[in-house]
Amino acid sequence: MKKENNIPKEKVGVIGLGYVGIPLIREFFNKGFTLVGFDIDQQKVEKLNNGESYLMHIPSQTISDWVESGRFSATLDFSELKEVDAILVCVPTPLNEHREPDLSFVEKTTKEIAANLRKGHLIVLESTTYPGTTAEVMLPILEKSGLKVGEDFSLAYSPEREDPGNKEYTTGKIPKVVGGHTPGCGERAAALYSHIVEVVSVSSTRAAEAVKILENTYRAINIALVNELKMLFDRMDIDVWEVIEAAGSKPFGFQSFYPGPGLGGHCIPIDPFYLTWKAKEYDFNTRFIELAGEINTYQPYYVVQRVTEVLNRHEKSLNGSKILLVGVAYKKDVDDMRESPALKIYDLLDEKGAKIEYYDPCVPEMRGFRKFPRLKKKSIVYSPDKIAEYDLLLLITDHSDLPYDEILENAKLIVDTRNAFKQTSPKIFKS
Repeated sequence: MKKENNIPKEKVGVIGLGYVGIPLIREFFNKGFTLVGFDIDQQKVEKLNNGESYLMHIPSQTISDWVESGRFSATLDFSELKEVDAILVCVPTPLNEHREPDLSFVEKTTKEIAANLRKGHLIVLESTTYPGTTAEVMLPILEKSGLKVGEDFSLAYSPEREDPGNKEYTTGKIPKVVGGHTPGCGERAAALYSHIVEVVSVSSTRAAEAVKILENTYRAINIALVNELKMLFDRMDIDVWEVIEAAGSKPFGFQSFYPGPGLGGHCIPIDPFYLTWKAKEYDFNTRFIELAGEINTYQPYYVVQRVTEVLNRHEKSLNGSKILLVGVAYKKDVDDMRESPALKIYDLLDEKGAKIEYYDPCVPEMRGFRKFPRLKKKSIVYSPDKIAEYDLLLLITDHSDLPYDEILENAKLIVDTRNAFKQTSPKIFKS
C-alpha cells in the first residue's frame, strides 16, 4: 500500500452499514482512510450522509465528523465499487425457516461486486458463515467476470468479532483473523487490516471461516449446559446463579457462563446451525452441537412455563393476565433486537391469550423482523404507577440503567431470567 505523509492511499468500500460495517468504517476512518459505505436501505444511506447515526453506541457527532471531512460518503449506487480499492462485505447471513443457511445477501452482493470488478480489487467477506462459503459461493460468481483470483484480484475472509455495547473490547482492540484464497490474497488482506488492528493470519479462507464458527459454537454449547442445569436446579430448589458464582472462584479449569431466556444476536443462535448443515455434506452428524441447539431453542418455552406457574400460584390464569416484558434487546445496554428471545417469548405469550406490553429504554419500537412480521409495538412510558398496573413483570434483558429497586417496590410479581434482582423477595421468581 502506497503512503504519502502517512496518509493511506487505498480507498475502502464497506458493504452493509449495520452493527459490523459502521464500527469497521470508524476504525479505518480514524487511521486516515477514505471510505464509501454501500447499502440497499435508502433510509440508512440518507441518515449517514446527513451526519445522523442509527446505532445507539455510535454518536451522530461521529458520523457528522466523517461527512464533514470529505473522506466518507454512503451510497445506494454499487457502480461506485469501481472507484474503491478494497471491498469489505458485512451483510447478513441469517437462517431460513428450516434453520438452513440463507446466503441470499452474500450472493446478491457478490453479483454486484462481479459486475463492477476490476483488476487490483481486494474483496474480503466478513459475514459469519460455514467453512467453504468464500471459495465455493463467492469465487465462482466473481470469476464469471473473466478476472482470475490471485492474478487479477484478491479474495479473503476475515470474520467480524463485533460485540455491540462492549466498551472494553471495541473493534480496534479485537485481533482480526485473516485467511486468503491464496497466500498472496491473505498477505494483501492482512496488510490492509494491520493499519487498524492486530492481525492473526491463517492458511486459508476455510480455516478463517472455521475460527468464527468454533468461537460461537463454544459459547452456544456452554450456555446450553448452564441452561439445562438451570432447569434441573429449579426442580431441586437450588439457585443456579449462586452455584455459578461459587464455581467461578476456582482460578483454573472453569469459565463462568450464565443461563438466560434464550440466545439472541446475530451469531450465537445462528452459527452452530451453519456448521451442522455443512457437516451433512461430509456424512457427519454433529450430535453434540444439535443437542445444545435444542436446549437453547427451548428456553423461551421454559420461561413461558415459569410465568404460567407463578401466575397459577397466585390464583391467576395466563390467559387475560397483563404482562410487561422488561428489556427486549438481545443483550444488555444495546438497541439490537436481532434474534432476541423476547420475540419468541412475546409470540408464545400472545398465543396463550396474555395481554402484553413492554418497556425498554434502549428499544423505543419492538419489531418482529422476518420471523414475526406482524409484531410492531412501542415501548410504554415508564412510571412507578404504570408498573403497578401489571399482573406480572418478565425481566428478559438486564439493562444497566433500569430502576430495579423502584420496579421491585411497585411490581406485583416478577419473573427474572437474568438474576438482575439481587434482593430476596416473595415477589421475585427466577427462570
